[in-house]
Amino acid sequence: YERGQCDQELIHVCNENSLFKSLSRYLVRRKNPELWASVLLETNNYRRPLIDQVVQTALSETQDPEEVSVTVKAFMTADLPNELIELLEKIVLDNSVFSEHRNLQNLLILTAIKADRTRVMEYINRLDNYDAPDIANIAISNELFEEAFAIFRKFDVNTSAVQVLIEHIGNLDRAYEFAERCNEPPVWSQLAKAQLQKGIVKEAIDSYIKADDPSAYMEVGQAAAQSGNWEDLVKFLQMARKKARESYVETELIFALAKTNRLAELEEFINGPNNAHIQQVGDRCYDDKMYEAAKLLYNNVSNFGRLASTLVHLGEYQAAVDGARKANSTRTWKEVCFACVDGKEFRLAQMCGLHIVVHADELEELINYYQDRGYFEELITMLEAALGLERAHMGMFTELAILYSKFKPQKMREHLELFWSRVNIPKVLRAAEQAHLWAELVFLYDKYEEYDNAIITMMNHPSDAWKEGQFKDIVTKVANVELYYKAVHFYLEFKPLLLNDLLIVLSPRLDHTRAVNFFSKVKQLPLVKTYLRSVQNHNNKAVNEALNNLFIIEEDYAALRTSIDAYDNFDNISLAQSLEQHELIEFRRIAAYLFKGNNRWKQSVELCKKDKLYKDAMQYASESKDTELAEELLAWFLNEDKKECFAACLFTCYDLLRPDVVLETAWRHNIMDFSMPYFIQVMREYLSKVDAIKEKVDKLEASESLRKQEEQATESQPIVYGTPQLMLTAGPNMAVPPQQAYGYGYTAAPGYSQPPQPSFGYGM
Repeated sequence: YERGQCDQELIHVCNENSLFKSLSRYLVRRKNPELWASVLLETNNYRRPLIDQVVQTALSETQDPEEVSVTVKAFMTADLPNELIELLEKIVLDNSVFSEHRNLQNLLILTAIKADRTRVMEYINRLDNYDAPDIANIAISNELFEEAFAIFRKFDVNTSAVQVLIEHIGNLDRAYEFAERCNEPPVWSQLAKAQLQKGIVKEAIDSYIKADDPSAYMEVGQAAAQSGNWEDLVKFLQMARKKARESYVETELIFALAKTNRLAELEEFINGPNNAHIQQVGDRCYDDKMYEAAKLLYNNVSNFGRLASTLVHLGEYQAAVDGARKANSTRTWKEVCFACVDGKEFRLAQMCGLHIVVHADELEELINYYQDRGYFEELITMLEAALGLERAHMGMFTELAILYSKFKPQKMREHLELFWSRVNIPKVLRAAEQAHLWAELVFLYDKYEEYDNAIITMMNHPSDAWKEGQFKDIVTKVANVELYYKAVHFYLEFKPLLLNDLLIVLSPRLDHTRAVNFFSKVKQLPLVKTYLRSVQNHNNKAVNEALNNLFIIEEDYAALRTSIDAYDNFDNISLAQSLEQHELIEFRRIAAYLFKGNNRWKQSVELCKKDKLYKDAMQYASESKDTELAEELLAWFLNEDKKECFAACLFTCYDLLRPDVVLETAWRHNIMDFSMPYFIQVMREYLSKVDAIKEKVDKLEASESLRKQEEQATESQPIVYGTPQLMLTAGPNMAVPPQQAYGYGYTAAPGYSQPPQPSFGYGM
């Protein structure tokens, strides 16, 4: 059968006779996949004995690689992994010709991975000629991590081995031990990276240092900062700096040195050549309150502003002030100043404050800082010192005034008198009002030209704010005239003895009638007599009447007479009637005088007769120009047997009396002797009049005679031709008779007729 390749018959014979060894040899030599497939079917009851003989005998005897290959493929095709493992173990492990065959070793391991994982580790350790990376990766994909690690370790692929430990097995301790055994930088790097990811910062940094790998400096720096492993970070960064002069590395190294308080090393480092961002590190140190380190760093980069701030925190106030002076920044001055205030270094604080107060927008914050801490004296001292600065501004003077109002009111007045023009008056006004500094408030109102408020304040707070001279100066400037009357009322209650002075000052704008009515109402007219007399020249009716009443009350008839003579604007009749019954004769006399002044001659004369004021009666009768009144007075004197008064009246009323009436009266009363002077005067007067008329008539007659003579001479003179004719017949200085000038005759005045003869028939 073998020779004839009678495959089926041969298989049948072998199966029937249990010639499995011979069959296995035949099948191996036959190298027919289809034949192998037929005998390896699961339905073949003789498959197991046949496989045993193939493994034990047939393949062990063959030297032909193809026979081995076909057989292995047949087992693979039949999907007999366990049987294949047996087969391959026989071929590979039993020191056959094919023991070192790479593909067979690969196949054995892979089949074991698939069919029997327990054998994989054994095969990996026993076999040496397989594709380690590929097999390891397949093992990893099949989660055979230990087997993969063993493969990498066996073939010294340490980076992959440690990677398996880290990523798949997840045992960093074993990875660390492995790294220590192999001690390769890449392995340490991988381990360090894993440790860093796990947050084992210290060990990670050690691993990076052992790996001499600075590549992950940013991650290491961040992790160390978060965990506070500054000492380890310093070591790492020092190693990294040797490898690469990166700016980040040097910057972080400086910060790490600061964190570990290695200030000497830090100072040495920054003084040497470096690429670090020292300003940035200084800011970080400052924020972390590492002021000693920040001081070194800011000093290195000459950032005097931040240096001053740092020195403040270190309590080095004098140095801080020096730094602020170099920085010359308002923000720095403020920071140093506030720190000095907190440290109670007020002398230094003032030095700083003088640079701040000149900035108006910074002044309020500075003042509040001092005030909130209760350092009022120091604040006032600083502002007083600042007033002399060249850049002193209104805000400084204003705020100092406000501070004085609160804490040193005794100094406020002097300050305002010196600097009132440089303060914000409305703001200081509010402060003075709140502090109840009424005198200063008045002063400010005066300077601010709020005169009404100044006067109101003085009247509301007289004990503190009122000053006579100041009040009188300001009150004349008020806009609201009603304040005049309030001021008058105020003086009446507070300073009545000075009331007249005030009224005289107010008089130009005062309504005198209203003032008089007010004082009349409060019954204080005598108090303001001086004022009334000073304004009487305005001839105000109310003033005149008030004064007249005062004179009556005071029984000062002389002053009353002077007043009514000088100022006529008053109710004459009313005053006269009130005086008519006065107990003093001088006032009744004034009443008569007033009646006379109002043409009440008869009433005036009657009053004089009643009071036996004969002279006044005569005078008033004379002034009346009333003949009847004069004759009645003359008759009254005779009735009263006042012959001397009769004679005096004749003289006083001479021009009013009719001679015939006087003659009759004198004759009737047999007092011709008393009337004779009168008649002599009348006769003299009448004769003078007659003489004057006669002289006048004579002159007229002479003039008329001369005129007629001239007319006659002119008519008799012939006209001669050739004689120059004069244009003017009379010179400019020649008098022209009236009848010649006007062309009509002048009739002489008739003679003075004789006065009518008295009825009793006696001639003159």
